[in-house]
Order: sequence, then structure tokens, then C-alpha cells
Amino acid sequence: MQTPKNTYIHIPFCKSKCHYCAFTSTVNLKLVDEYLNALIKEIKFRYQNNIQDTIYFGGGTPSILPVELVNKIYKLFDLSDCNEVTFEVNPETVDFDYLKSLYEIGINRLSIGIQTFNENILKLIGRKHTPEMALDTIRYAQNAGFKNISVDLIYGLPSQTVEDFISDLEKVKNLDIQHVSLYGLQLEPNTLFYKKTPENLPDSDLQAEMHEYTAKILDDFEHYEISNYAKSSFQARHNTIYWQNKEYYGFGCSAHGYQNGVRYSNTSNIHKYIETPCEHEIEHVVSEKEKLEEEIFLGFRLSNGIDVEYINKKFNIDFENKYNDILKKYLNTEYLKQTKNGYCLTEKGFLLSNIVLSEFI
Repeated sequence: MQTPKNTYIHIPFCKSKCHYCAFTSTVNLKLVDEYLNALIKEIKFRYQNNIQDTIYFGGGTPSILPVELVNKIYKLFDLSDCNEVTFEVNPETVDFDYLKSLYEIGINRLSIGIQTFNENILKLIGRKHTPEMALDTIRYAQNAGFKNISVDLIYGLPSQTVEDFISDLEKVKNLDIQHVSLYGLQLEPNTLFYKKTPENLPDSDLQAEMHEYTAKILDDFEHYEISNYAKSSFQARHNTIYWQNKEYYGFGCSAHGYQNGVRYSNTSNIHKYIETPCEHEIEHVVSEKEKLEEEIFLGFRLSNGIDVEYINKKFNIDFENKYNDILKKYLNTEYLKQTKNGYCLTEKGFLLSNIVLSEFI
């Protein structure tokens, strides 16, 4: 039995629900103690005491938790040779002392949910911080000792112009940030924006124009994955294991994991999770066909694309023969290009990745 070297931990608590957010979360902070007891129970039940290479605390808003509770979870794992421990924070929930304490217990990477530096747009999307809080959080993190800081930005927000988005990118470029995760706004089910579409949403052409400016402005970053940009050696190690189709633990309400060829997920009902934290809601044995499709779909998310020789050997196929028509079609439209080892999406292809990749599935 293989033991994953990477762990995702879900903390489903927020001060309020952002209008676009479809992640499992609750504003009922009275459940924190019960939830953490259940989370610890699940970790002790499933974790096999092996050394972890990466841990990711996601949410929700993990920075709602007091540092001593974060440390209680952190100490459950063997991190004697751990390279990356990422912790998501929202600006309105932290100050310098909090971030300094996180750094001192061993957190070495922060992911800061900024989304935009435009105060009016922040209000429209239901964020509780101001641009000044976002800038303070970055400064606090740097002064606390963090050398690996990622920020989240969203494009295609209500009333957002190309000039607004360029301003966000230029601020990030000048803040000594190592990593940027960039997402186009999606109207997801079970969100306020899905139930009531906001006015003045940028259309797809305007969103594409915003996206195209990213590589131009963040020219000292590598566009290493469809939604992610990093300075040299600062690619997100934890998230990369997803795109490389490697196995990982998933702990907490709604968390997903992948172990021994089985993909599993926990219930998204927080009360049910608290009652039965050691039961997976779904367990799916991944077939060879699904493994191949996942290898292709996930591999093409990365800028270096897929390695044909590796796929041929792993799945005993002739990739170029099997997908000859699709490859020709998208090479001709310049959405795909050939590399030394295989194929990858172009910048143009990244914009239409869902259309291109659906043909391989």
C-alpha cells in the first residue's frame, strides 16, 4: 500500500460568504471546536505516520483559527523533511503577530486571498477587506520572515475594466511577490452570483483581453500552469502534485484525496462530517482509461505539457497514433505546439483549454 507524501486539510470557516464562492464553508464559528476534534480524529485514523513533502491548509479561511489550534494540527504530521507548508489567509483576519506566529511554528508559504485591489469591486463581490488591509498583510508577511508568498487575483469581476485589472497586476509586480494564482470569474451553482447574476460583467472577449495582459505585465514570472505564475523556483509544489497526477491525503469536510488508485471525497455536510469523520462519502477506483485521460487532461494544464514517451510507456499505447486527428487539428489552429518531449498548449490554447482538452476525454 502506497502512502501519500502530500496532504490537503480543509478548514471550512469564514467570517462571511463571498458572493462568488462555491467552496464548502460556514459562518457558524460555534462549530470550530467540534470540527477540529473530528478533523484530528480523521487524521489519526487515516494518516500512516509517513514523512510529508507538502501540506496545504485551505478553506474556507484557515486564518480564522487561533495559531495554537493550527499548531495542534501541524504537529500531527511527520514534517522532518517537509519542503512546503502552505496556509491560506484573508487580510481581514490577520495581523503581524499572527503571521509571525505561523512562521515560527513552521508554516513557510502563504496564499493570500486578495482578488483585486479595487475597493469598489471588493464591496461588489462581498469581500470584507480593503486594499490597504491587503497591502498591510503582504508587508506583515514579509516582515514576519515569509520568503514564499502567493496572492490570488480574479479577472472578469463586476464593473472591472481592463485598466482595473492592469492596475492589480502592476501592484503585484511591484510588491516582491513570488507567486500569483489568477482565475476568471465563474458563476458557480450555490453562490449568490449564480442565483442573481451581477450587472456589468465583462464579456468573454474582455476577459480574454485581461488574461492576455497578465503574461505581458508579469514578465518576470513563469506562466507554468493555466492559472498560475511563479518566479524562478517558486512553483507551488503542493498544487503541482495534482497536475502531475500524484497521490495525496485529503482531510476535512469536502476534502478530496487520491490513494492506491482510489479517488475519494468526504461529505460536504459539516454536521455529518463531525459525526462520522472517518467515513468517505465517495470512493472510486480509477480505471486505466480514466488514468490515461487524467494524465492527459492534467498534464496539459502545465506549460511544459505532456511527455509522449512517458505516457506511451506508462499506458502501453502509441499516443500520437491514438490521438492523431486531434493533434493535427489543434496544431493547425496553433492551440497546441510540439515540444522536445511531446506537446503543450500555447498561450492561445490556454484560453480555450476546456474545449481542446474535452476532445481527449
